[in-house]
Amino acid sequence: MSLLKRKTKDNTLYGLLMVCTIWYGLHFIIKSNIVPSPYETVKQFVILFPQVLSVHLIASLYRIFIAIFLSVLIGVPLGLWTGINKKADTLISPVIYLLYPLPKVAFLPIFMILMGIGDLSKIVLMITIIVFQILLSVRDGVKEIQKELFYSIFSLGITGLGVYKHLILPAVLPKLISALRITLGISISTLFFAENFATTYGIGYYIMNAWIMVDYLDMFSGIVGLSLLGLLLLKVLDFIEKELCPWVFLEKNG
Repeated sequence: MSLLKRKTKDNTLYGLLMVCTIWYGLHFIIKSNIVPSPYETVKQFVILFPQVLSVHLIASLYRIFIAIFLSVLIGVPLGLWTGINKKADTLISPVIYLLYPLPKVAFLPIFMILMGIGDLSKIVLMITIIVFQILLSVRDGVKEIQKELFYSIFSLGITGLGVYKHLILPAVLPKLISALRITLGISISTLFFAENFATTYGIGYYIMNAWIMVDYLDMFSGIVGLSLLGLLLLKVLDFIEKELCPWVFLEKNG
């Protein structure tokens, strides 16, 4: 396991070095304060983080966490139901296929009219994006379980909730975590857009406000904060996967 941890750290360090190399290259090519150097940006980030950036990042993290939490509470039961029950799948899946491709960002003005300009409309917007991915991933995960596995577990005398505990949930959990990884980037992008409307706290608001004020150093500091927020959430998902699905982690790292 220590070797696997070392590989993960090395990959993170490699990614960081590559991003900084490209960033420095753009800084020297453009030769403008529009693209400040990584050193100056990180220095400014360290200065701003305790009193300024931390407040905006916490506000954004709160919205993302609530949206993901509620999406899991809604999407997982519906996904299990539609995956196991063919009638439920026949009734719900056509509706999902019609709503899933729609650009949910376009509904933000409607949500703001119906739910106000506070956090609720922004959280609901993210839920409408995340929940479909979770629902479909869980449903497909259940459908991919081979019938022979159900026969095997029934032969052991396991029924009811035991089937979910020992077969269905272990089979679905890796797909759920993968779905959360995919939706994480989308939800952060959506939140960045939503935080530019009727809000004074949030990393999206901070970045765009710095851009309007032509303060590119602060703007890039906010972008660094947003990147670190995304990295933190991905690392949390990796940790959850290692703890709950160790067999998947071992397969990935061969």
